[in-house]
Amino acid sequence: MQIETKWYQTGMLNKDNDAIIYLPEVIDFVTISVEISSFLESEEAISRNEWVDRILKMLPLLYVKASLLPETFPLNDEPPATFVREEDYVRVASRIAATMGEEDIYLDVFVDDMKYSDTPVTATISEDIADIYQDVRNFVSVYQFELTGQMQDAIHVCKENFRLFWGQKLVNVLRPLHALKTSNTEGEEDDEDQNGEYLWD
Repeated sequence: MQIETKWYQTGMLNKDNDAIIYLPEVIDFVTISVEISSFLESEEAISRNEWVDRILKMLPLLYVKASLLPETFPLNDEPPATFVREEDYVRVASRIAATMGEEDIYLDVFVDDMKYSDTPVTATISEDIADIYQDVRNFVSVYQFELTGQMQDAIHVCKENFRLFWGQKLVNVLRPLHALKTSNTEGEEDDEDQNGEYLWD
């Protein structure tokens, strides 16, 4: 699925009912959601280090922008349309898992099962990020297809899911990604020192 942002330049901001659905903070969230969805759907071949570096620049911003979404209430009895199919979810998760390799699994200490478990509870970066992708991609698609009557409901659903579901997944997955990035950086610095590039004469 390719993401287009033509709705952003079509003059739709002039409609009378845009008070909520086109607030600057909503547009900011749409913008980062488009960026992260496009990145996760991309078939560009990049190294794990580059992938980690790029996703670490987007996830914190996604968290901030989601937390700034306005409080809304649903206007329709039916929930907004969903667009992410099971095969889309699996494709994104599989690409992440292939990129992360053995680093995909991490210990999850923020789950209820951890309180009663004698063994470590594990999670995967690939599934956590695919869960985030599924929600923000569904949100973006409502805007992409200019479903104006569903936009306020989409904001409401995304805000609630962020609060109850994927916001915690986002902050959880930052920990192993940060550890991986900093360990790689330390390794690169050690290599530079061994090569004598930054040593005093």
